[in-house]
Amino acid sequence: MNIMTEATKKVALVTGGAQGIGRAICLRLVNEGMRVEAADLDAEAVAERNAAFSPSLRHHVADVSCEEDVKSLVEHIEQAHGRLDVLINNAAIVNPVNAPIEQLALADWNKVIATNLTGAFLCVKYATPLLRKSGGAIVNIASTRALQSEANTEAYGTSKGGLVALTHALAVSLGPLVRVNCISPGWIATAAFQKESKRTDPTFSSRDHLQHPAGRVGVPEDIAAMVAYLASSDAGFITGQNFVIDGGMTRKMIYEE
Repeated sequence: MNIMTEATKKVALVTGGAQGIGRAICLRLVNEGMRVEAADLDAEAVAERNAAFSPSLRHHVADVSCEEDVKSLVEHIEQAHGRLDVLINNAAIVNPVNAPIEQLALADWNKVIATNLTGAFLCVKYATPLLRKSGGAIVNIASTRALQSEANTEAYGTSKGGLVALTHALAVSLGPLVRVNCISPGWIATAAFQKESKRTDPTFSSRDHLQHPAGRVGVPEDIAAMVAYLASSDAGFITGQNFVIDGGMTRKMIYEE
């Protein structure tokens, strides 16, 4: 993979980039030689990241469910860099209200869909003209919850399933100039990538790790590595796909004992 040599200063937009998986993606793309603009709704996390100044990574407070925020963010990127090569739709409400369906408020449903799914649509809508010019790539971050569920997770599961469908729809609509792929992470331990006030050092049991055929719980760098690959020219023949990165967990048959 030669993101750095093929174009030293490609530009990426990463939503939900101040914490968790998004944070790891930002760091990986900067390491690959890109300039990264990151959007996040958490002002505290944004300020913390910008305090550690990097000439290749800048964070912005923005709400991807707000059309004006998204439009302004893309306009800033065009003015500051004159190009956009990669869009990573990672922003999501990761702890939504999980009420039984009879009790799930419409406002809570709408909030999850607006951020997790409509936010990706808005980012693609406004980023597409720049991505077409650069022959760029889009990577959507969904979840294994798009493929399997626990009880009372309708809003979250639907939003992530929608991202998978949006991925193949966009791949057909935007090809061949723009490639569009999706990653569905499984159990990823993100605590080390949170803002300082929320950062913890959790411990996992051997049982936690051995639930995964790969032998361990995932880390954000696992997802960032696939993002870097899908953003590179090495993935030039890959579009419209959903890559499940879960240590094999969703392939394991589980029986109650």
